[in-house]
Amino acid sequence: MAYIGREPQIGNFQVCDAISVVNGQAAYTMQVSSVNVVPETANHMLVSLNGVLQAPGSSYTVSGSTITFASNLVTGDVINFIHILGSTLDLGVPSDSTVSLAKLTATGTKNSTTFLRGDNTFAAAGGANTPAFSAYLSSDQNSLSANTDHKITINAEDFDTDGAFDHSSNYRFTPQTAGKYFFHGQIKCSLSTANDFVAKIKKNGSDTKNRRMENVDQDAVNISCIIDMNGSSDYVELFGRFTNTTFNAVAESGVTTFFFGYRLIT
Repeated sequence: MAYIGREPQIGNFQVCDAISVVNGQAAYTMQVSSVNVVPETANHMLVSLNGVLQAPGSSYTVSGSTITFASNLVTGDVINFIHILGSTLDLGVPSDSTVSLAKLTATGTKNSTTFLRGDNTFAAAGGANTPAFSAYLSSDQNSLSANTDHKITINAEDFDTDGAFDHSSNYRFTPQTAGKYFFHGQIKCSLSTANDFVAKIKKNGSDTKNRRMENVDQDAVNISCIIDMNGSSDYVELFGRFTNTTFNAVAESGVTTFFFGYRLIT
C-alpha cells in the first residue's frame, strides 16, 4: 500500500557504530557498519548518554542520519549507545517454525490432495498412470495361417488417455512419454481341433514376452509384462501364433480378445 511520508519501520533492530564526542559539538552522524542509517523517528530509538537514557524530542532530535543533542557535548561526555528500533519493512530472519504455510508464495492448488514440492509448487500426490489405453477386437479375425506370427487387429477402444494407441491401421501403442509400462493382452482362439497356441507382446517388432498354451481348441491365452519404453519411437503390439500345420484359427471378437497398458509410477 502507499504511504504519506516514510513507511512504517518494523523489526531488525540495529546498534549504531560507536561515536566519539567532539568538544562543543551537538550533531553527530549515525552509522551501522560504516553506512549511514536513517531512523523512522526519534521515538524509534534508544539513546544513552553518560549512562542515562535520553528523552526523544527534548534531549535529542533526528533529521535523516543526524542526531542532534539538546546541548553541545563536551570532552568527557560518552555516547554509550544508540539503538535503532526498526528498518523499513525489513522483518529480519524469522525464528524457526514461526512461518505458516499461508505465508508462503507457491504456485499450484493447495488442498487436501496436494503437497508442497521442493520447487515451491503444489502438486497432486502419487502422479498419474498415464498414458494409458484399453482396446479390443471388434470382429472375428479369420483365416490365420499356421506357424506365422499374426498381429491381432485391436480395432476398437474403451479409452485412450493420450491418443497413443493406433486402432485404425497399425494396431500399436506408442506412448510418447518415456517410462516403464505394464501391458496385458488376451487372445481368445477357436480351432477345429486341439492346437498349440502362443500369445506374444512385441516391442518394435521384436519378441519381448510370449506365453504358450498346448492342446488348445476353445480357450483364451493371456500374457502380461513390464516394458521400458523411450516414449517417442518405441511401440508395442499384440501377436498370436498357431502351431498346427493343418488348421486355420479364429481370434474371437468382443470382450474375449483385448489389449491394454499404462505407465507405472516409479
